Amino acid sequence: MHYFKTEYIKYKNNQLFIEEISVNELAKEFEAPLYIYSKNHFIKQYRDFENAFNDVNHKIFYAMKANFNLSVINEFVKLGSGVDANSEGELFRALKTGVDPLKVILTSVGKTKNEIKLGLEKNVLMIKAESEEEIELINKIAGGMNKVARVAIRVNPDVDAKTHPYISTGLSSNKFGVDSKTALSIYKRRNDFSNIEFTGIDMHIGSQITSIDPFVEAVEKLSELYFEIQKDGLKLSHFDVGGGIGVQYNDEDSFSINEFAERTIPLFKKLDCEIIFEPGRFLTANGGILVTEVLYNKKNGNKNFIIIDAAMNDLLRPSIYKAYHHIQPVHTFENRNEIVADVVGPICETGDYFARDRKITESKSGELLAVMSAGAYGMVMSSNYNARRRPAEILVDGNNYDVIRNRETFDHLIWDEKIV
Repeated sequence: MHYFKTEYIKYKNNQLFIEEISVNELAKEFEAPLYIYSKNHFIKQYRDFENAFNDVNHKIFYAMKANFNLSVINEFVKLGSGVDANSEGELFRALKTGVDPLKVILTSVGKTKNEIKLGLEKNVLMIKAESEEEIELINKIAGGMNKVARVAIRVNPDVDAKTHPYISTGLSSNKFGVDSKTALSIYKRRNDFSNIEFTGIDMHIGSQITSIDPFVEAVEKLSELYFEIQKDGLKLSHFDVGGGIGVQYNDEDSFSINEFAERTIPLFKKLDCEIIFEPGRFLTANGGILVTEVLYNKKNGNKNFIIIDAAMNDLLRPSIYKAYHHIQPVHTFENRNEIVADVVGPICETGDYFARDRKITESKSGELLAVMSAGAYGMVMSSNYNARRRPAEILVDGNNYDVIRNRETFDHLIWDEKIV
């Protein structure tokens, strides 16, 4: 059987290790289900991204929606990253790390009045606006606060990112951003918005994109708009490419960050401004695993099922996106057969599965499996469905580890409820 491994997550003597720590030992201490992350994977991914774009004036803003644990955000802040916050709650979390608000951008297709006001109160670097009505509201709120809001407009370049339709965001049929014609009209009417300073132009065409071509097409399209705005006399300070760079979950024929840089740097050098990136999945996905214990094996006719103690409430991606996550034993054994099975959780939903008709090594009750590539869009999308407690999270750094979130208790589940 093929085992998924990285520089920091691999087998030693038939045991899976995260850096220098045995996954089995962590599971013994903290029980499954359990999220474990490699700190040094996060660091390597960030530095690789930084180094790839050394030739252009750029800034990275970690898209914390991928993994918003405070310690994970803080790792990137310590490396010099800014933070892309997508809600009032994410902004609250980001600021808890002590990040300079001038290194935070506030995004989202539907910001509330409170979110806009909070962004202005905290003096974030910019608010990324996604509609003309939102710009009018930002202008009104900023005026009432005697402030000038730094605003960038998210432009939808109408480019097919060729990714899952739920995470494609750059087509005109998607809800995100405004079209180029609308954006240009707003920039030209900038004097109508006395409490707004337009600082940039932004895009984000989707997530888990494995071809460079859509990025190149979108940058070329947005560059044309950038130069039109410049001709009209408005000097923009940044050009935001967004995120969406794909990672390997299975056998995707993706591209490296250096290949991405080689194709896009010539385009960026034509622009007289800072280039902004908002990676999330690229930085964290393959730096994390979800550890789960096998509860039972069973057959229904010719169908094999491996029932595990993790469920769709712990990792929703397979259920919602039919996403692939490699699943492999924490302890490998010789002479184990391979079977074709569904790997399923205990929740009362047919959609509660991690893999269907997957070729996988036989496993026995009580043994541990690792669901790979779980460092992004794992814990952040978890819930308490079926009144299940969300897992603990562990961050490993070489021979050391820290509990960066404890497993919820049953009291956590009812702390703000009352019986009437």
